[in-house]
Amino acid sequence: MKHIARKRFGQHFLTDTAIIDSIVDAINPLPGQPMVEIGPGLAALTQPLVERLGHLTVIELDRDLAVRLREHPQLNVIESDVLKVDFRAVSAALSGSPSAPQSDSPTLRPSNSGGKLRVVGNLPYNISTPILFHLLDQVDVIEDQHFMLQKEVIDRMVAAPCTSDYSRLSVMLQWRYAMDNILFVPPTSFDPPPRVD
Repeated sequence: MKHIARKRFGQHFLTDTAIIDSIVDAINPLPGQPMVEIGPGLAALTQPLVERLGHLTVIELDRDLAVRLREHPQLNVIESDVLKVDFRAVSAALSGSPSAPQSDSPTLRPSNSGGKLRVVGNLPYNISTPILFHLLDQVDVIEDQHFMLQKEVIDRMVAAPCTSDYSRLSVMLQWRYAMDNILFVPPTSFDPPPRVD
């Protein structure tokens, strides 16, 4: 049964296979790395990631999509609002730490490498800044992050001082991260196409 994109979740599903390949190449996932994908949706990015990693943890708020994702044997599915996810607990669980906090989530399969988390995702515009700040508070357990975001947000993230795009977002993220704008993705790469780049 075809899933209909839900506006309240800001769902726009990536469908362009050339763009998907370019994103996965930029992320460069290696077997066994502990990786978390925020908002896997219809698994367009999820499948090529898990093929390279072996296992992948995904965070999905949409109950219907979470049910589908649970059918995939190589996925750990956390059905939750990402802003409520404790990435330190996820990191501890994936590293197989005996001191990993207990949670109501299904048991996470430990990764083979036990390193810091790599976090990826296609973030909806209406919640992208809160997600970035939520992750900023847990940066000690995160190795790197690769996100698809609205061009306007990226422009503010990488803005130079004394420019019109320089903002609180620029200051807060540049304080902790080295950031790059890697790839332009046109609206036609999504279903339904967003009204922004």
